[in-house]
Amino acid sequence: MSPVDVLDALRTVVEPESGYDIVRLKLIRDLVVDDAGVSFRVVLPDPTAPFASVVEERATAAIQARDASVRVRVSMDNEMIGLGDDISVQSDANANSVPSIRNIIAVASGKGGVGKSTMAVNLACALAAKGYDVGLMDADIYGPSIPTMFGVRDARPRVNENRKLVPIETHGIKLLSMGFLVEPEKAVIWRGPMVSNAIRQFFGDTNWGALDYLVMDLPPGTGDIQLTIVQTIGLTGAVVVSTPQEVALADARKAVAMFQEVDVPVLGLIENMAYFVPPDLPDRRYHIFGEGGAAELARSLKLPLLGEIPIEQPLREACDNGRPIVISEPESAVSRVFDALAAETARQVDLRNAGLDPTQRIEILYR
Repeated sequence: MSPVDVLDALRTVVEPESGYDIVRLKLIRDLVVDDAGVSFRVVLPDPTAPFASVVEERATAAIQARDASVRVRVSMDNEMIGLGDDISVQSDANANSVPSIRNIIAVASGKGGVGKSTMAVNLACALAAKGYDVGLMDADIYGPSIPTMFGVRDARPRVNENRKLVPIETHGIKLLSMGFLVEPEKAVIWRGPMVSNAIRQFFGDTNWGALDYLVMDLPPGTGDIQLTIVQTIGLTGAVVVSTPQEVALADARKAVAMFQEVDVPVLGLIENMAYFVPPDLPDRRYHIFGEGGAAELARSLKLPLLGEIPIEQPLREACDNGRPIVISEPESAVSRVFDALAAETARQVDLRNAGLDPTQRIEILYR
């Protein structure tokens, strides 16, 4: 069995209090699959609950239902973690500093113009379509585009009784962007410290509620905002977007190197504008910007290629019109590509959570 097979089996084991499976709840840790069999820890929020007495047996049975010959070794542990809106957190789960959010994914690029925001928007929509609770944070303070892409440019978040920002909610996704806080025609002319403070407020002073995924649309490059984020929270992982041409791939390699330098797992690469399919010739593919560049980069970096997104006029029009294509045309060919992208991203998140310790916030020392 592969680690993916094991996690697929464990998704059939449901924690009754939340109604979610133990993989979605991030209860599986230290997963090892080798010739000796399968071993992992189950981390429980309440070791006295009735579920604690049966989860080991159910997890073992779920795996052996796939392969009766495999040896399964399960150890039990306990740690206060969040299963819903009422959250209490201690130990390494506190690394996120937003305990009601199970996974925080940064969508990044080494350069502008590669369609990073389009990828972030449609990835978030595709995850929500799979039944996950999803938020989307526009961390591009100087060039926010999320309000336009969701058709909510005139929306303004309210402040609740606890003086927390309440994200705008549309199509089942919670949104927060600097574009909601300034007039659309005005530029944000801020120095680095002001930008960093805004990003910290987006985390610490926002009532996100319980989310499976918070997708973060980062600005291009490797500057102040990226550093502020890794100092403020423990990212689950990063997704790096590129286009096939060499100039974009070189910058994508730098973006990967930045996350690796600060010990943030890179979940994989997305190749945008990978090919063009003429509407009247659906069996033809034209690789306008080159072929297989991101796939080769992923191989050289030993990272997954999460998806290859084609160039399509309807994809661009959907974002300009404020209805992402995954929502406006869910049965289209490109929406099916985004569906596969979301499935692979979620799979990589589950593998990361089961196999690696939570990411810690970093301390950057200036010399």
